[in-house]
Amino acid sequence: MTESPTSESPLSPQGDTTPSAHTPGETWQELALQELRRERDQLRRDIGELEARREAIQQDIASSFSGQADTVARRVKGFQDYLVGALQDLAVAAEQVELVPQQVLVQPSPLDASAPAATTAASENGGAAAAGQAGLFGADQELIRQSLERFQGQPDFYADPWKLRRSLEAGAAGCLESWFLEQGGRGAQPSSGSRNRNGLITAAAIAILGELYGDRFQTLVLAGQPERLGEWRRSLQDCLGLSREDFGPSSGIVLFERADALIERADRLEERGELPFIVIDAAQQVVEIPILQFPLWLAFAPGPGELVSEEEFY
Repeated sequence: MTESPTSESPLSPQGDTTPSAHTPGETWQELALQELRRERDQLRRDIGELEARREAIQQDIASSFSGQADTVARRVKGFQDYLVGALQDLAVAAEQVELVPQQVLVQPSPLDASAPAATTAASENGGAAAAGQAGLFGADQELIRQSLERFQGQPDFYADPWKLRRSLEAGAAGCLESWFLEQGGRGAQPSSGSRNRNGLITAAAIAILGELYGDRFQTLVLAGQPERLGEWRRSLQDCLGLSREDFGPSSGIVLFERADALIERADRLEERGELPFIVIDAAQQVVEIPILQFPLWLAFAPGPGELVSEEEFY
């Protein structure tokens, strides 16, 4: 009977000391887990804030550039095309600089040379109709009309360079016939409403002039803005099957932002006995007086709506 309490007394203290022996370890682990949970919750909050900011930025970008991306891209592309072409033209011009000055021989304008013959033909035919056809193209009426009729047929996408590869509308053909045979290649015509269609009309005129004069003439385009010149370059390239090498000081087409540089180039062409063909963009609201002295110039007269759209675009 006396041994029973003695045998139970060691068990009771041993059972009480077991939890206290593991208490420090469990407390350290719990503190570490709590710290990790706090860091995890803070990271989640930071990630949530960053995602909210990202969505706000995306919405702002979408609302700011919606409807404007195409316009910005076209302006950037036009300026890029013009800049690349201008640098190439500058490199070609630098290679062809003549270090030794040469004597310049001034020759009369082709218009002056053909004026007596045109006047004689007009007097023989008589009347206002004959007077309207005076100029450089009085003797080439049949060829011009046949070319304009051919241009209104199916487009020839595989034609040789400098030949028209696109189809010409009847209204555009009538515009060119009036310019060639009634205005004698010197005057303004109503703009077709877009630079691409004006480029098509100009390309048809260049194709006809190529048949009449071969490579003895050069086209000078005045547009005043790099973006506009880029559109002219792309339109003429497409309609005539040209490459970048065909645009430059010594090539078939030269692009100008300033009228004074164009006039200087046209004077040099006439001094060499060549014929300048000047094309004036519809956005140019005035035609410089010195341009009127040259035998070939075509100015596109814009309508009120076209002028308003140009002002909004730039």
